[in-house]
Amino acid sequence: MAKVIEGSRELPRGYAHPHASEEARAIATNGMILRVQVGSGMHGTAIGGQDDRDEMGLCLEPREFVTGLATVPNGVDGEHGRIEFEQYQRHTAWDRPGGLANRSGAGDLDVVIYSARKWCRLALAGNPTVLLALFVPDEEVVFRNAAGAELVDNAHRFVSGLAAERFLGYLRSQKSAMTSESGKHTNRPELVALHGYDTKFAMHALRLGIQGIELLTTGRITLPIAEPQLSHLRAIRRGDVPLADALGAIDEVEADLIALNERSKVPPQPDRAWVDDWLHRHHVAYWAQLGT
Repeated sequence: MAKVIEGSRELPRGYAHPHASEEARAIATNGMILRVQVGSGMHGTAIGGQDDRDEMGLCLEPREFVTGLATVPNGVDGEHGRIEFEQYQRHTAWDRPGGLANRSGAGDLDVVIYSARKWCRLALAGNPTVLLALFVPDEEVVFRNAAGAELVDNAHRFVSGLAAERFLGYLRSQKSAMTSESGKHTNRPELVALHGYDTKFAMHALRLGIQGIELLTTGRITLPIAEPQLSHLRAIRRGDVPLADALGAIDEVEADLIALNERSKVPPQPDRAWVDDWLHRHHVAYWAQLGT
């Protein structure tokens, strides 16, 4: 049974970004039910303190945002109108000169707190990134209340064969970007100059294959990634693996994912009825807590 972890709900202040208004921050903070570390630090693939810290969470919304037409400002000043609340998204790298154009680096925090409804839609569709929140070990959990604990205890409700196509899509996107086959320039030209390819994209492509295979075989994802796969991923990230060998490993897991797409051992569809009930029960309880 997942335990309640009363950690920090504090989020960086609002910013001039569509999903970073102070109103959105208040919704995410007050309604937060789960907040965890994701990214390289949680996977175990971070190298030498080079990475930022990625966090993801989800929150319940006030009644007027679910049953009514309430909106939040588009950015901190609202001069660009108002939008529906979907998430609070904030990168502390934006606080440096250059603002939104800055790449996150060592010591930066990238955090996104989704509305529970949006997070559930993405998770039910098999989104590889959001599904990770269900499998993060306790030591990487920043905050988890009873509603979040119930969600984690029912991770299997979200796992289905739909994840195969999502993991394949993400893998292929990373694989394409690592060699610039997509026609886009990598945002890490220093890695290409040093190793001949973007080693971080390559590592993530292989990681997605490894995790997708595990999820579709066992219904869970081990975090951090187990050995010997972890050491291989870290070697690719460091540039110790030639491009041809990295591509060969990625091609192998891609082929395994394609095969699993046809004979997955997990249910073909997620348990949407349970998720609907969970969303309803916890939103109603939250509204009662707010006195609305």
